[in-house]
Amino acid sequence: MKRKNKIYLCMTILLIIIYTGLLALLFLSEYSDSRATIRSFSDAIWYSLVTLTTVGYGDLTPVTPIGHMIGIIFLLMSAGIMMTLFGAVTSFATSEGLPLFMLHFQRKKNWYYFADYGIESNTLAENIHKEDPDTVIIFGVKRDEQMEFPDYPCLFINVSPARIVAHKKNTGSQCKIFFMKENDIDVNIRASDLYTLPIEVYAKTTSRQDYLSGNIKFFHSYDCCARQYWRSKPLCNYENTIVILGFGNYGRCILERAILTNIISINQHVAYHIFGNAKAFLAMHSYLHKVFSIGETSSTTDSLIFHDGLWEMHHALMEQADRIIICNDDESEGWNVFRQLNNYYKIQGQIHIRSNRKTPGVSCFGTNEEIYTPNQIMRTTLNKAAITINEIFCKSVSYPTLTWDELDDFHRESKISAADHLLMKIRILLKDETITEFTPDIVKKAYKEYCETKKSGYMQDMYRQIDHARWLRFYTFYNWSYGLVRDDTERQHPMLCPYTGLTLAQKQERDAAWELLGSIASEMNMNYPSNNINGS
Repeated sequence: MKRKNKIYLCMTILLIIIYTGLLALLFLSEYSDSRATIRSFSDAIWYSLVTLTTVGYGDLTPVTPIGHMIGIIFLLMSAGIMMTLFGAVTSFATSEGLPLFMLHFQRKKNWYYFADYGIESNTLAENIHKEDPDTVIIFGVKRDEQMEFPDYPCLFINVSPARIVAHKKNTGSQCKIFFMKENDIDVNIRASDLYTLPIEVYAKTTSRQDYLSGNIKFFHSYDCCARQYWRSKPLCNYENTIVILGFGNYGRCILERAILTNIISINQHVAYHIFGNAKAFLAMHSYLHKVFSIGETSSTTDSLIFHDGLWEMHHALMEQADRIIICNDDESEGWNVFRQLNNYYKIQGQIHIRSNRKTPGVSCFGTNEEIYTPNQIMRTTLNKAAITINEIFCKSVSYPTLTWDELDDFHRESKISAADHLLMKIRILLKDETITEFTPDIVKKAYKEYCETKKSGYMQDMYRQIDHARWLRFYTFYNWSYGLVRDDTERQHPMLCPYTGLTLAQKQERDAAWELLGSIASEMNMNYPSNNINGS
């Protein structure tokens, strides 16, 4: 027990002793006097309460000198007691006491605690409430008098996550804690004890790390934006030239997602023209030249062409591009680019601009409402799909494999990347580039199509080539190279070679990625009937 609490306890006990002593003295001095109306201890208690509360019924009054003195003491005490009670009630109502008290009655509900209140926090909280109206939203800050109150029920409690968790008392599901400011978990004093708490923590960061410890996970708003972009605006078969204007955080992630997921045909030759400083990117991913044509357009494979100069000088490229993606980190710069393109160029393809506000007639992406959703931030259904993929893969091969919990970050990301590409596989099988949801019914339909078409040796070989290209891109992106035997330390793998160099057994391993669709459909039916895997 803290020293302060001990002092309060001692003072309380002392006051009770004094009060009881005064009551006893009042009773003993009054009960033997023939004029007295206070003749029992209960009469003394009643008189003290009536006097202390200043009600003053007058039904009981002291008649002895000692009784009068005690009555004066009670009268003097009454003003202090009333002021103390009023102050205590006011303090309770205006401080954290009342919200914390209210939480006691909502322990069985899902609790979501946000370390701060801002645009991103508010958007995610609102989306969480839309999906689960019976949830409890808690902001760990004091509400500003001028702050506009959110449109959904929430509490502002200026206390630490540890205190919130203590109030939950392991009732219902775990608390989920969010740090929505970039790298806030490294500097926020309230994050110091998160490692030991039975909670799930999601922290916004600019680094590429996904896990800090078992219960702390990082998310990147740029990566969430890129995932959302390619899901809602997928690569189409007719597109051969794509221009990316702006190669900051958003542009880098959009290109990374394109590299890892935009595999739709064995004959594709998409040229990505990127404007911005890409020296660090190329230095980091030094093996990309093994799967891409770097610096010049190819008619047989995808190309990555990085431009150091001004995009304004490339009139023909801008006018002939199938798609132009404006993704400057500075949104106002992006809108300036958009206006220049429309004012001075004959644009034939689509223009997509990253913007936090929707504008009629303009194809925008990356709004807070699209990025800050439960599925985007917590990757709940995407991770579940990746876990399912790993479980099914473990059963489909004869050699020893690792469970999800045993996988390191790289191999977990490998499964997540495979889950990301499942939606592309659906579009390929159903020949529908407009599909943006991944439901059990759609998976069933796609798997049925796969089972029918793979009877053709040509089609089965094509499916294997597509998944090998995806797998090859992922490992090459992370700087793996060919080796006679697999060596994780040296980042070498015997399958990092052209499809024609694989053995028949190695080619057959690529069937598993497509066969997964059937198993995942049944898994989704049982476990996630109302969700879509990718979220949107």
